[in-house]
Amino acid sequence: MNAADSDLWTLVLGIVAVLVVASAIGFVLQRRLSPDHANSAIENLNARIKAWWVMVILIGLAFIAGRVGILVLFGFCSFAALREFITLTNTKRADHWALAAAFFVVLPIQYGLLWFKQYGIFSIFIPVYAFLLMPIISVLRGDTERFLVRIAEVQWALMICVFCASHVPALLTLEIAGYEGRNVLLIAFLVIIVQMSDVLQYVWGKLFGKTKIAPNLSPSKTVEGFVGGIASATLIGAALWWITPFTPFQAGLLALIITLMGFFGGLVMSAIKRDRGVKDWGHLIEGHGGLIDRLDSVVFSAPIFFHIVRYWWSAA
Repeated sequence: MNAADSDLWTLVLGIVAVLVVASAIGFVLQRRLSPDHANSAIENLNARIKAWWVMVILIGLAFIAGRVGILVLFGFCSFAALREFITLTNTKRADHWALAAAFFVVLPIQYGLLWFKQYGIFSIFIPVYAFLLMPIISVLRGDTERFLVRIAEVQWALMICVFCASHVPALLTLEIAGYEGRNVLLIAFLVIIVQMSDVLQYVWGKLFGKTKIAPNLSPSKTVEGFVGGIASATLIGAALWWITPFTPFQAGLLALIITLMGFFGGLVMSAIKRDRGVKDWGHLIEGHGGLIDRLDSVVFSAPIFFHIVRYWWSAA
């Protein structure tokens, strides 16, 4: 077993241990409640823990499968997230060909470019070529009603669900001196820190939250939860420096940046949901809503994290 495999298994065992403890705590809390005094916060917590078991198993299997497994997993996530996003847009019959191109042409090409490690075209394919292609396909149908709104929504869906999300597996393409064969740990670092930030903001907010940050966007987010969650996730990031090519200070600084991006990404996606009049993006994951509800923080963090690592640490 090489060093990368050893670090990955250590990380996996640590995550499993945390989930076991969390499951035990949730079970004890649930047993202490009588059926007549159900606590919605504890029920929500247990639903989240169960969902995390499923997600950790799926991500773990993808990691074991290697590069192919990771690309397939995130390709599926992009497809499912794009479907959730499109269901809330103002698309019409005239947009069907553009939507078909988004799902069955643009998305496969974006991930295919990752497979062949074509970073140059990968970085501009969607924001340049796909963004120009979508309105051309739609306009040929001759329907101009709410044309700008319809096209902008499809473009935004591609940007969030495919372009930004694909930057997570794109971390596998980086060439970092002295870090060869360990890039999968960068994905683990990104996902763990961003998701831990979300969880810890929820916990700190439930324990001490009083001052709401943006009540019209996300009533559950508080200043206390934000400060406690971001600070805790930053410290966790610094503590996980050993799975990265960074020093503890650098790992902590990057953790701070990506957790801030994740927080503001969550607010942006909440604003879209409020605009559409829905609470969740979907119901795919019990206790978590839709897939985008879990990816919103990651997709805003991934491109920033990718480019910082690429231009500061990459040997390419």
